[in-house]
Amino acid sequence: MKLHCTKQLLTVLRCAEAVFVLYIATFTAMAYSSSEACLQDLEKHGHLIRIKEEVDPYLEMAAIHLRVYEAKGPALMFENVKGTKYRAASNIFGTLERSKFIFRDTFALVQKLIELKGDPIKAIKHPVKNFTTGLAALKALPKKTSSHSFEEIKISDVPLIQHWPMDGGAFVTLPQVYTEDADKPGIMNANLGMYRIQLNGNEYELNKEIGLHYQLHRGIGVHQTKANAKGLPLKVSCFVGGPPSHTLSAVMPLPEGISEMTFAGVLGGRRFRYSYDALGNAISNDADFVITGEVHPHQNKPEGPFGDHLGYYSLTHPFPLMKVNKVYAKKNAIWPFTVVGRPPQEDTSFGELIHELTGDAIQQEIPGLKEVHAVDAAGVHPLLLAIGSERYTPYMPAKQPAEILTIANHVLGTGQLSLAKFLFITADDTNQLHAHDVPPFLQYVFERIDLTRDLHFYTNTTIDTLDYSGTGLNSGSKLVLAAYGEQKRELCKEVPAALKELNGFENAQLCMPGVIALQTKKFTTYEEAVAEMEALNLQLVTSNLQQIIQIIICDDSSFTAANLRNYLWVSYTRVNPSHDVYGIHSFIENKHWGCKGPLVFDARLKPHHAPPVEKDPVVEKKINRLFDKGGSLHGVLK
Repeated sequence: MKLHCTKQLLTVLRCAEAVFVLYIATFTAMAYSSSEACLQDLEKHGHLIRIKEEVDPYLEMAAIHLRVYEAKGPALMFENVKGTKYRAASNIFGTLERSKFIFRDTFALVQKLIELKGDPIKAIKHPVKNFTTGLAALKALPKKTSSHSFEEIKISDVPLIQHWPMDGGAFVTLPQVYTEDADKPGIMNANLGMYRIQLNGNEYELNKEIGLHYQLHRGIGVHQTKANAKGLPLKVSCFVGGPPSHTLSAVMPLPEGISEMTFAGVLGGRRFRYSYDALGNAISNDADFVITGEVHPHQNKPEGPFGDHLGYYSLTHPFPLMKVNKVYAKKNAIWPFTVVGRPPQEDTSFGELIHELTGDAIQQEIPGLKEVHAVDAAGVHPLLLAIGSERYTPYMPAKQPAEILTIANHVLGTGQLSLAKFLFITADDTNQLHAHDVPPFLQYVFERIDLTRDLHFYTNTTIDTLDYSGTGLNSGSKLVLAAYGEQKRELCKEVPAALKELNGFENAQLCMPGVIALQTKKFTTYEEAVAEMEALNLQLVTSNLQQIIQIIICDDSSFTAANLRNYLWVSYTRVNPSHDVYGIHSFIENKHWGCKGPLVFDARLKPHHAPPVEKDPVVEKKINRLFDKGGSLHGVLK
């Protein structure tokens, strides 16, 4: 055994010099030291346009970004931002193709590193093949320096960008928020996360206070809890800009044991450079801006509203207050930003890039899981689609969900997947089904689900903080729909006659095979809703509706059924399973709820829901000047 390993080692060493030269050449090709270096590279290759006109950070910049993003347009450099000397950039990661271009020289190596993390034995079996991944780790070690080159500024000096009309103020939307562990200080145990930051508005004292939006189960929250226990303020540094690898690292769901700073070094082909200022705050030396400060125990202020990624505003709630110590900026700093709202948005491309990078990392963590897909059109967290193994069936009298129920529990207990509200899970013996191909996946489940058996509710539990369909902040319910076995039904492809002449429900529309949208009057109270759903039940309980699996009760059935995107958004962002899911001919047997007819989702907007984000028509007209002939963006929307 020792002799065999020695021969392998000698083989590796003989190859080392040649591989190392190749490795250095690879990383020299693309190792952005700043955001400007990245943006210049994008411009050189036709991926960026400069906007020379003065643009207002109040709504205009966000509106321009949204219009260009929707057209799958280029990255944008705003050279003349009203009220500030600093430039701004957006839509940097606006398409998967552009994101992969930015990381073109390190993408494959990072994929390999994540693969080896899940299966390290590969490195032993194939040492030469995997040697470059070992060398890549050299870039992972952060590099501490004694100084940094920044000028000191104020919060009011940066581009104060307000994205949506009802937002509570200006927000940082691409921050890298750095904190250290009070029990294990130092960068190797630090956390770098992307948590939104409110810069002004509400009760914040400008230049002295800002708001941080995060939950205590996140990395920064764990650090705050530890600092609170010691009676210490938590030192926080907010980095904005810098190499694009830093931004992506802050949002990556990294495997346990890999820090964001080390990942940034490998992904960017350049070590994460940092220092500390005189007050002991960490500084990212390659960032464009750094905001330092402290979060003191149990000090909160109202944060929000903010137009968020579910397509609704997250409302005003108390969140941690950060007292600002120092604000730094590079001489020619660039302020990067994005806009979130009803998906798809730029964070959709983030998700696609992360999926390609991580591959089957989640599947390696959850035995039996083949594929999982957080559906972007439904706001990501509200709806998960998953495919698992079903190996228990040889011991079952007939094919039915068994192992996939165990997998479902594991999924709902894993990281951010635990925020899911609806989980559709199935198994496919042919391996032809894919969770990312949404219509065929849903049709496959709808054709096989047994609504008397396959519905599993989790009540009085936690859901996404940004989801207002529940019973309170962070509170709601979940529903697992687990289907496996032979096809049970053909789904209707047109509206059945029984749904066309109902009292109190009208405009029946086909959303997809087996799914019908019905509209009715606006929601008032749950007591009234129960009566309305019982009235629907009485009209349909004797009808033959075996070809229908789901009826969506909504405010506008034409809108809901217009396309798949609308169906997914309305049906899964506006429903709390325990309160808003009904069924035709429903029953409870041994504490199990089921129905013999179709499921009924009450997906109407309700008084406790947050309002949807909507564009300002006045601002939309104002920005036309940039897209008209002679404007910087003329021709971009082709």
